Amino acid sequence: MNNRRKIAAGNWKMHKTLLEGQGLAHEIRTMAETELMNNAEIIIFPPFIHLVTLKKQLEGSPIQIGAQNMNQHEQGAYTGEISAAMLSSIGMNYVLIGHSERRQYYNETNDSCASKINVALAKGLQVVYCIGETLEERNDTKHFTVIENQLEALKGLSSSEMKSVVLAYEPVWAIGTGVTASAEQANEMHQHIRNVVSTLFNNEVAEGVSILYGGSVKPDNAKGLFGMSDIDGALIGGAALSSRDFIDIAKSF
Repeated sequence: MNNRRKIAAGNWKMHKTLLEGQGLAHEIRTMAETELMNNAEIIIFPPFIHLVTLKKQLEGSPIQIGAQNMNQHEQGAYTGEISAAMLSSIGMNYVLIGHSERRQYYNETNDSCASKINVALAKGLQVVYCIGETLEERNDTKHFTVIENQLEALKGLSSSEMKSVVLAYEPVWAIGTGVTASAEQANEMHQHIRNVVSTLFNNEVAEGVSILYGGSVKPDNAKGLFGMSDIDGALIGGAALSSRDFIDIAKSF
């Protein structure tokens, strides 16, 4: 059994008003405190407007909170954007970088992700860096190469900085579609990711980094995924909007 961190992370995406978010956070906290007996770490990524309120609401609980995105610039004339320093100033623990929806709809690139990762780490944030291939890329057997290119964003980081990075493998074809990569398919890619990290850094960094699986994770498939050698948790979308499903997934380690 490896000693990597086991993580259940919930990405709320653009869901929940502030009042609804407070209700969901309360339910998650209550269930976690009464039911969670393993050492799983819980992180939630609500919308920006929730962050300050939920940070206060979750004080004293082990639940950590992060932002779904940030800008790579430290400050400036970037209307509508949020900087790493702003997130640090309100006590954020984490930031999601490179989610497939950001890449798909907002033209984020591996280069812009690399800039964001560097700025986030410099401001004391931990990073959950998302990588994954489309169905077309998998069908063209380009999936390993796509992942290798996305992991190039980590180049230039030190081994100690990598301790503040969590990777999340999300096959784009399995996000929100109800289709899940089989546990074996997911684990094969997680092993490949670990090999690439070993090449970029060293074996110790590769064995230490937690790699989450994202893509239609539910309570009924979580145990099978978490039983694999190289899957250390999940970045959960739809099921994270149900406190019952989210905690049941966290209990599956």
